[in-house]
Amino acid sequence: MDWLAVLSPLPPLVSLGLILLSGFTSLISASLGVGGGTLLIVTMAQVMPADALIPVHGMVQLGSNGGRLVMSWRHLHWPLLLAFLPGAVVGALVASWLLIRLPTGLLELTIAAFVLYTLWGPGLPKRALGRWGTGIAGAVTTLLSSFVGASGPMVAAFIKQHGNPRQTTVATFAACMTFQHLTKAFVFGAAGFLFADWLALIVAMVAMGVVGTWLGLRLLNRLSEHRFDHGFRLVLTALSLRLVWLGLSRLLA
Repeated sequence: MDWLAVLSPLPPLVSLGLILLSGFTSLISASLGVGGGTLLIVTMAQVMPADALIPVHGMVQLGSNGGRLVMSWRHLHWPLLLAFLPGAVVGALVASWLLIRLPTGLLELTIAAFVLYTLWGPGLPKRALGRWGTGIAGAVTTLLSSFVGASGPMVAAFIKQHGNPRQTTVATFAACMTFQHLTKAFVFGAAGFLFADWLALIVAMVAMGVVGTWLGLRLLNRLSEHRFDHGFRLVLTALSLRLVWLGLSRLLA
C-alpha cells in the first residue's frame, strides 16, 4: 500500500477506489456511449477538494476518451467533429476569461432540459444540426464543462440527433470529449492549478480507464442497435433527472 500513499494527497484506499472506479466508468461510457464521466465526477466530488475536482476529472476523462478515440477512430464522423471543434475553442477561451463559478443550480437545470428535449421532444431542426448549430453546441458545452465538470450528457444528446450507427456515435462522442477535456488543461493551467500534485493519480486512473474502454468496446460490438439506443436513452434520462434534482436542491438551498 506504500505506493498508493504517494499517488495523491488523498488516503491510500480512496486513491485505490478511484482507480478502480475509473476502469468501471470507462467501460460504461464505451459500451453505452455516455454516463461514465458523470458517475465518476459525482463520486469524486465526495472525496476530493473542490478546487481539484474539475481539473483532475478533466484530465482523467481526457485519457479515457482519448483511449476510446484511438480504439474506434475508423468510425469517426469527420464532418460533425470538424464542425464541433471551432466552437469548442471559443468556449474554452470564454471560460479562461471568466474564471468564475457560475450558478450551478441554473446550469444543471439548463443541461438537463436540453438533454431531455433532445431525447423525448421533437427532433432538432436541420439548421441546428448543421455546421453553425454544431459549432454553437461545441462552444456552449465546452464553456459549461469548465464550470460543472461533466457536460457529456449534453454533447451525447446532441450527437445522437444525427442518427448515426452506434459505433459512429461512440467514436465521434469520444473525439469531441477528448478535445473538450484537453482545453481544461489550458484553462486551469492558466488559472494556476498545480497538476503535478495529482499527476500520479491521474496517470493510474487513465491506465485503468484504458482497460475499461477496451472491455467496453467489445461489449458494444455485441449490442444490437435497438439495445444500444434503448440503453443510451435510459442512461441519459437518468443522468438528466439527477441533474434536475441537484439543480433544484441548490437553487432552493
